[in-house]
Amino acid sequence: MEASNPADTDFVKFWNAVLAPKFAKYRHILQGGLSRHSAAVLPALPIEKGMSVLDVGCGWGDMSLQVAGRVGPAGRVVGIDCVDAFLAEARKDAAAMGLTNVQFVRGDAEIALPENEFDYVVARFGTMFFTNPVAALRRMRLALKPGGGMTHIVWRRREDNPAWQEAKTIALRYLPPPGENADSCGPGPFSMGNQETAGTMMKSAGFQDVTFTRVDEKIMIGTTPDECIAFALAIGPGGEVFREAGEQLAEARRPEIERDMRSYFESLERDGKGIWAPTSSWVISGRNPG
Repeated sequence: MEASNPADTDFVKFWNAVLAPKFAKYRHILQGGLSRHSAAVLPALPIEKGMSVLDVGCGWGDMSLQVAGRVGPAGRVVGIDCVDAFLAEARKDAAAMGLTNVQFVRGDAEIALPENEFDYVVARFGTMFFTNPVAALRRMRLALKPGGGMTHIVWRRREDNPAWQEAKTIALRYLPPPGENADSCGPGPFSMGNQETAGTMMKSAGFQDVTFTRVDEKIMIGTTPDECIAFALAIGPGGEVFREAGEQLAEARRPEIERDMRSYFESLERDGKGIWAPTSSWVISGRNPG
């Protein structure tokens, strides 16, 4: 599969210029937390040696690398993402591991994917950000061979992921909500949290035998309360409110926001590694007809 080099839409520009550096800073939190959800799912997926697998929104490629080990030298894995910095790290890690059956390419599942090429498609916490989710899911289905399967992991509802929602609630005590034209990562992390809505998207995209499995995992959101606060103000729903308020207003209200966030984060479970928050995801699977 060759890179499609998607046009730098505002969405792609925002991810590369604004979010990618913040994600890199907190990679240890993000990758560690997300991998706890995929680790609960990946071993049970019907991925076998010799298969060809597409990982959509592959990020730093850690799941792609795990799948590459599953399919073996006779199989192949393609990781696709629109963020250059993520892909650079993924390629570096693949080279360090000596894996030759995995390829990382720049692309956008909403714009173009090859058709009838893969046995299985996976995606971890990426499909929620599609601006046109049904179109992207349809492209993912068409990338499958007839009868091929797809599994993606998405966050459940806000109330099922209280740490992310509480950070936003606290920020909104002191700052205005982002406007309609605010720069954002797309529809948002909870856009597929409603089972009925997500199921309709899957069926509209042409998937059959759609199933939902709930996964609950505690993930580390920072090693200390200070890191939890910094993380919450950089990434996620609370970070969006803080960023879009503008530097002058946000910094003026920072002391009160940090005070309230500290009180909340100190109330969560803590051990020698860090502070842990309950999180919940849907594992959504479907099959391409044929």
